[in-house]
Amino acid sequence: MKHASENTDRMLSAAEHAEAMSGYVREGKRRVDQLGARGPLRFSADGALHPDILAAYWKHGFYVFENMIGADELTALRADADKVIQGAPVRKGANIDAQGRTAYGRQFAVDPYILIKPLSDPWGGTDVFDGRHPAQMTQPAPGKNAPEEVVHVLTGVCQTMPSALRLCGHPQLLTIAEAINGDDFVPYTEVAFVKQPGLGGSVAWHQDGATHWESQNWDEGIHGFNFQAQLYACTERNCLWVVPGTHKGRVDIAALVASNAGSELIPGAVPMVCEPGDVTIANRQILHGSFANTSPDMRVSITIGFNRRASVLGAQGALFRTADEIYDEKRVDQRSSVIALGIDARANHYPKETRFCYQPFAGREDSFRYDPETIEATIRDYNLNDLAI
Repeated sequence: MKHASENTDRMLSAAEHAEAMSGYVREGKRRVDQLGARGPLRFSADGALHPDILAAYWKHGFYVFENMIGADELTALRADADKVIQGAPVRKGANIDAQGRTAYGRQFAVDPYILIKPLSDPWGGTDVFDGRHPAQMTQPAPGKNAPEEVVHVLTGVCQTMPSALRLCGHPQLLTIAEAINGDDFVPYTEVAFVKQPGLGGSVAWHQDGATHWESQNWDEGIHGFNFQAQLYACTERNCLWVVPGTHKGRVDIAALVASNAGSELIPGAVPMVCEPGDVTIANRQILHGSFANTSPDMRVSITIGFNRRASVLGAQGALFRTADEIYDEKRVDQRSSVIALGIDARANHYPKETRFCYQPFAGREDSFRYDPETIEATIRDYNLNDLAI
């Protein structure tokens, strides 16, 4: 059987790509089931995140928290995401969506959409993001009726999806963030990865961390982590794949792929399979990626990244539009205010839920109430201040 990445005289069809992946996904599922890196959120007697969960996270570099998002919240997140996806321009630079309406989000400083060709890998083997995706994934041929371009990423979701802002105030997620990054943790970015059935593209193998690999203070958590709240089931075919333990050092990805006969189906990787409402956590240093979605299943993953304050404060930015900026106290505080506002937005929407106390804003809660003036001041174009390290 040919590998998904095997060179041929023509592009693989979606069906051929799915068939070529079959053995790999079966083996990956078998491996991940043996790791024990998943389960419901648990706490110890003193209210701290259970040490077994922390041990599993630091050993493997990831964990799957089961059934974290309730049905009502999941419905709201899906509705908001669908509205934004449906409002996407038909192609890069277009001002109309597929229904002929004015495309959504033209008023924002950062385009809320990253669009790509169906089933493509837009970053693999390119210099994008400082060349951190050195090996390109297989790009199957889309069907005859496929659109010219599809949504790959929704950016700045806290200003386009009210439910995403509320998710940023989720007390249990913030408790996990506090346990891993300390009580002065800071946000990094909030986006949504979209893999439409039979159309969604790849994200080539990479490690997220950029600035601190050579730091004298380097450790396994210095580049932070990402949550992904899963709005739909994540199968072996459409989910994020990780290589357990690779957060413990830098990986020569190009050499790894070359040693695997040029195939992107690298040994030892496992799929982060999820049910709707599960939330994954992945260390930003773990080697991870995803394959073209030739399956019939939709995936939308709301991604919320967090850093340690100590890793960010005084650091020079990297990646994206924040490269070469120095992150001073004002910048870090301004970006972190989104969490404070998200907590209040959530308290308004879920008044019976325990409200999280975010220590950097303790005593300043009245300045970040969820009202029109504060929303405009805090959220409009907030992602210009992302803290990328």
